[in-house]
Amino acid sequence: MEKSHRSSVHRVFGGGAVADVILWRKWTRSAAFLVVSTALWFLFERAGYNLLSFMSNVLLLLIVILFCWAKSASILNRPLPPLPSLEISEEASVKAADEMRVWVNYVLSIAHDIAIGGDRRVFFKVAALLWVISYIGSFFNFLTLIYICVLLSLTLPVLYGKYQNPIDDKISVAYNIARKQYEKIDSLVLQKIPFQSKKEKKTE
Repeated sequence: MEKSHRSSVHRVFGGGAVADVILWRKWTRSAAFLVVSTALWFLFERAGYNLLSFMSNVLLLLIVILFCWAKSASILNRPLPPLPSLEISEEASVKAADEMRVWVNYVLSIAHDIAIGGDRRVFFKVAALLWVISYIGSFFNFLTLIYICVLLSLTLPVLYGKYQNPIDDKISVAYNIARKQYEKIDSLVLQKIPFQSKKEKKTE
């Protein structure tokens, strides 16, 4: 049963290399990702290293190593550095553009429903989400927040895959309570707020 739970969680994350890293199926890659994330967070957040200086120094070191390697290889008749083809394929760029277009259209449709459609449910959901993000962001800076998200992405899915049934039960109970509270607020407050419907705006 536990194996089927882990498989379902693995499918939720796409079932590829990213899912393997998140669920620690390839623990060496997961550990490396965690160590690199922790090192970067320590460099930029605690050691006060500047991102632009760090990137410039890393690129400078990489260019110097490759240049010296190529020159020494030509002199000593050794093979050149094994660099892959440094280009983005048209297929990959088109796929990335399509994915971005879907997300942008989704965000624009939400903005349209709020600004034109007057959908109060969408409005209050988005407003509540933005307020929660703003409230959480007041405690951490952006880099620390990203690092916390990395830690959560490497721990919560594993715990959920291991304790899926009790977690689903608790989430179901919490969702029912939240839904009932929202229905009360909707009937007592939101329904009394005047919003123009789409049909009314079209007739105008």
